[in-house]
Amino acid sequence: MSPIASVCVCDDYFTVSETGELCLLPGRQGLRQLVRFNSPGTYQFRKSDYPWLARVRVRVQAGGGGAAGANAPQNQYVSSPGGAGGGYSESVIDVSALGPVETVIVGEGGLAGGPASDGGNGGNSSFGGLVTANGGAGGQAVMSPGDTPVCYSGTPAPLAGSGQIAMGGGPGGGAFRINGFQGQAGEGGGSHMGHGGFARASSGGGGASRGYGGGAAGSVSRGTGSQAGVAGGDGAVWVELYG
Repeated sequence: MSPIASVCVCDDYFTVSETGELCLLPGRQGLRQLVRFNSPGTYQFRKSDYPWLARVRVRVQAGGGGAAGANAPQNQYVSSPGGAGGGYSESVIDVSALGPVETVIVGEGGLAGGPASDGGNGGNSSFGGLVTANGGAGGQAVMSPGDTPVCYSGTPAPLAGSGQIAMGGGPGGGAFRINGFQGQAGEGGGSHMGHGGFARASSGGGGASRGYGGGAAGSVSRGTGSQAGVAGGDGAVWVELYG
């Protein structure tokens, strides 16, 4: 009779069940899946959809602030500050700390302002009550038409939300005028998962954000009448699943 074969098992990664089955230990498989929520809205994350789940790393990016437009008659100049970038938070969470269903909220970027109205605030993003991030404030329409030097402060950054790592976004840049033809609008505030819009000095809408959660740059009217504002960048929530 042939001898019975024996197998050595590394107990750092494997275990043998009572029925003799060789099984991976929970939490030893590493990253298995990435779930992205990239569009504004409300979603649900059910841990029962992933029976092998051991822990998650959640990355939460809030929406960036929109920026105001500008409106100046001939030989006058108006520019607007930029919107602030959205905050960011992240946590590594054991599966035992997750509820059966966690509500996921992705904040929308702040709305574009009109030629003489403020940009909208970016929306907050969250993963249940476990990880939250605050949206960036919109840039305000603070400059009146004119041809004399003037400057305005930028848009304050949002405070940090909640999570093992939590930070606010970047502030929106200030705006200034030198005379009826020269000046500059404020750049958009940066975010952890994106970039703010570029600052401009010539007439037109401000620079749009890139990635997720960046603030919009302010608009400029260099004697060209109405210029619309620009919307901020939408947020995102990414959930890394570890087995």
